[in-house]
Amino acid sequence: MSILFREIIYGPVRSRRLGVSLGVNLLPLNGKLCSFNCIYCECGWNEDNRVAKPRFNCREDVRDTLKAKLQEMSKEGTLPDVITFAGNGEPTLHPDFKDIINDTITLRNEFAPNAKISVLSNATQLHRKDVCDALAKVDNNILKLDSAINATAKAIDLPSGSYDTERIIEQMQQFKGQMTLQTMFLRGYHAGAIIDNTTEEEVQAWLSAVKRISPRDVMVYSIDRATPCQELEKVPHDELEAIAERVRALGFACSVA
Repeated sequence: MSILFREIIYGPVRSRRLGVSLGVNLLPLNGKLCSFNCIYCECGWNEDNRVAKPRFNCREDVRDTLKAKLQEMSKEGTLPDVITFAGNGEPTLHPDFKDIINDTITLRNEFAPNAKISVLSNATQLHRKDVCDALAKVDNNILKLDSAINATAKAIDLPSGSYDTERIIEQMQQFKGQMTLQTMFLRGYHAGAIIDNTTEEEVQAWLSAVKRISPRDVMVYSIDRATPCQELEKVPHDELEAIAERVRALGFACSVA
């Protein structure tokens, strides 16, 4: 069963990786809009969650709704640790993403100055200068790379349009370490093919990408909720920790969720 967010502002929820998180959904409230169709996505398959226009929540509604929620939380003394852009798909697809980030920074500074602003992105819009400029302003610029091997990344993420891991890695380098690299590790089957980004070949290629990207830190995790593809399995914590140790040996901080 897919999980969709029916509000612009949702939570706060306890995030495995970020703490007490107030979510911001720039995408539709009645469906999913994403440049990936990940086989593990908790929001389900894109084709099962098609949406009619409007496809995005307008900038003014996002700003006003976030302001009202932060005012409410401030009065209650329950301000969030982080304001997180995620929701029903890829947040950087929004045409006003940069302006919305600027609005959010202003509101955060006024009502919750200790809160961090995080963006969970699949990195498919890094060819857009406005998106990169916005991501450079947030506290936690969290970018996804589920494999450094192109065929595997495509098999896991099922991207729409062209996708090339080499190009994505090069685009991530522009942040000069001011980003977090996030990777989902999993095993299983999809469309009759074996899916496994935990093999030695995969991990070696991924570690090489980590060195090239040189992120501030790395997050590795595995499946935690129901997935649209039913033939996937969670990677045990000790295996994730072994991968994380190899990242740490390269000199990068790495967390396991």
